[in-house]
Amino acid sequence: MTTHARPGATGATPSPVATSAEHAAGPDAQPDAIELLGLVAQLEDVAFARLAADAAEAPSTEQRLELSRFAAAAVERRERVLARIAELGADPVAALRQFDHVLDDFDARTQPSTWWERLLKAYVGYGVADDFCRLAAEGLDPESRRVVLEVLDDASHAELAVAELDAAGADDGVLSARLALWGRRLVGEALGVVQRLLVQRPGLVRLVNEGAAAEPAAGPEQNAGTDVVAAPANAPTKLFGELTAQHTRRMSRLGLTA
Repeated sequence: MTTHARPGATGATPSPVATSAEHAAGPDAQPDAIELLGLVAQLEDVAFARLAADAAEAPSTEQRLELSRFAAAAVERRERVLARIAELGADPVAALRQFDHVLDDFDARTQPSTWWERLLKAYVGYGVADDFCRLAAEGLDPESRRVVLEVLDDASHAELAVAELDAAGADDGVLSARLALWGRRLVGEALGVVQRLLVQRPGLVRLVNEGAAAEPAAGPEQNAGTDVVAAPANAPTKLFGELTAQHTRRMSRLGLTA
């Protein structure tokens, strides 16, 4: 843990800038880290259930086998996150349990009616939650950040969704138009989930702010004489801008209008 001498103490040399790792060493850092890790573990747990359900609905044997393998991989990723929570001295089950119903409202409002809508929801809808966790992870200690980013960067299921959706929409303008509308609905509901998390979970807000504060734009020359880098006043607004931009990139990859 990084320790700073008290201002004014003999021999104290205040650091002009604190790195994100130093932010993460503060008294609130471990509970905040456990909170985000619990959310990521819950998302992987939900991914397992979703992928298993997708496998049961898959139109071909090949797709069923592939999706069932993705479901098994989600369990492995969840266990990696839970192991990190245990390393930090917290109860992994309790950390995951606090987010048991985090996506219930989202799922209730976005029931897919076709296989293609189901695939787009997995790629676009749940992708917003993953993007939020990536951004919040910038405020974590280095090891927790590494675990979170490695878990979230496993894009194998996304690649399957992209390949199938791209092939289906290539020669079907009506399907593409319907999926574009579905994508807009998905992102609106998904951003609502993020908004509720920020209102209900101050620890996640702190991580987002700490990650934003550690960005290169806030350099030492702008913070001389201070112990930490201040988070930009517009950090939450910037967060939603980045989430929307990532959504637009996903839709563009499918040739759909965001």
